[in-house]
Amino acid sequence: MNFSFVSGELARASGELLVIPLFEGESGDTPSAAIAGVHTALDARLLAAATQEGFKGKAEQTFVMHTLGKLEAERVLLLGLGTRARYTPEVLRLTAGRAAKTAQRLKARSLVFAVPGGVEGTGAVRAVVEGLELGVYRFDRYKSSAREEKNAPKLTAVKLHLAGEKTAALEQALALAQRVAEATNWARDLVNEPPNVVNPVRLAQAAQEMGRASGLKVSVSGRKEIEKLRMGMFLAVAQGSANEPQLIHVVYTPKNAKQAKLPPVALVGKAITFDSGGLSLKPTDSMVDMKTDMAGSAAVLGAMKVIAALKPPFPVHAFIGACENMPSGTSYRPSDVIVSRLGKTVEVTNTDAEGRLVLGDVITWANEQKPAVLIDLATLTGACVVALGNYIVGAFGDHDATVNEVLESARAAGEEMWRLPVTELQKDALRSEIADMKNSGERWAGATNAALFLKEFVGETPWVHLDIAGPSISPKERGYNGKGPTGVGVRTLVEFVQRRGAQAGTDTAPEAPVPAPAPAETPKAAKAPKASRGTRAKG
Repeated sequence: MNFSFVSGELARASGELLVIPLFEGESGDTPSAAIAGVHTALDARLLAAATQEGFKGKAEQTFVMHTLGKLEAERVLLLGLGTRARYTPEVLRLTAGRAAKTAQRLKARSLVFAVPGGVEGTGAVRAVVEGLELGVYRFDRYKSSAREEKNAPKLTAVKLHLAGEKTAALEQALALAQRVAEATNWARDLVNEPPNVVNPVRLAQAAQEMGRASGLKVSVSGRKEIEKLRMGMFLAVAQGSANEPQLIHVVYTPKNAKQAKLPPVALVGKAITFDSGGLSLKPTDSMVDMKTDMAGSAAVLGAMKVIAALKPPFPVHAFIGACENMPSGTSYRPSDVIVSRLGKTVEVTNTDAEGRLVLGDVITWANEQKPAVLIDLATLTGACVVALGNYIVGAFGDHDATVNEVLESARAAGEEMWRLPVTELQKDALRSEIADMKNSGERWAGATNAALFLKEFVGETPWVHLDIAGPSISPKERGYNGKGPTGVGVRTLVEFVQRRGAQAGTDTAPEAPVPAPAPAETPKAAKAPKASRGTRAKG
């Protein structure tokens, strides 16, 4: 979408849809400043009509009215923000998402969005732009009806109406918000693609294409290189699939020679492009959405798109081990003992606890780069969904300062996270009689048990594990999210890196506004190399 700033009398702003978010109490008998001019221009009928329909400005309330030619806009859309006491930028982001979805239903090509008075600033602008860009997202490239509606009206132009003046800081906030939203939607595309399209090879190709476009160095290794790295856990999971495993390494390096030598921030993403459960086969209903088991890697790659533009004053590396977990005559088995890159031996008790095995080897490899901090994102456990539901990420780690830094970044980015324990009290759950540990323990504290397994490969590096099993998929339309993949994690990782850059005394905001993203092309299914062999419960 094309964004611009406007000011002046709101009633005279031109656009097919005029969007006015209101706090509870601002739509009463006495119009607030936010709506007074528009109310008057509509012969003082707007508030009475809204009240008649029960609109009071409460959270998630919506009211639409045709202007009958009395305004430049064809329709007015009132959206409830709830009370000012409970306002956060995320409330505005969700509201902007509802505006985008309403505009789509009304087939509006352009809208004017009145940024609420009293909350104007870079945070509000970012929330509105992100909410609108994320809200218009649809994944319909495989629907015949979508091809027929290719020329249907789409929302392409947005004017942000400000009570104050446009500033350079607001322009930079708009540019960053567009970058973040575009990267999040790109990550959503990757997760939405069917597993016969985005297999490990195609995911690696997507990383390479992104790297070329963003100026990042991307290296990809296949089975032979993974064998040389002695990643026994990764190889065990991959050996049941006919699709070749891929080890992906994405690197951002500052141009400043001194900065380039600093310890990097390491981001690790889980990338099981399809998880059948292996020989511990999932039930049919639990397997249907397992193309999304690579959502952690999609978020990491999406974040790297933005990080390349932010140019932080330290290196940032992304590490991804991509494979499928499939049942076959070559699959790894319950009771197998496998050797990790770190040298630890693992008894397999459940082949559906595969993600932690791949992550363990990849984290070991990432840790050899001596990072300043390591963050992994993974759709790891159904237990975390049981504990926190569909909208809250579970955060684990025993380095308090780093965990708090991630949680603060998430809060600023509008992604809800809650810290869960990594406690030695649960360590016995992973104790094996014949190996150093088991890959899966008892049912109780399943999310903590998975985090404890990963901790074995982290060493002394400050580390945060984000279990995104619930929030990676929205079960219904909510704000800027439709039903399906959300791209959760992109905003938090970008915020984390930006804050670290600011602490280092460098302005990491983009230098210029971002052009509207081009429509994504349909990924082509990649052929696996000839040499290869091999409840929303996660691994």
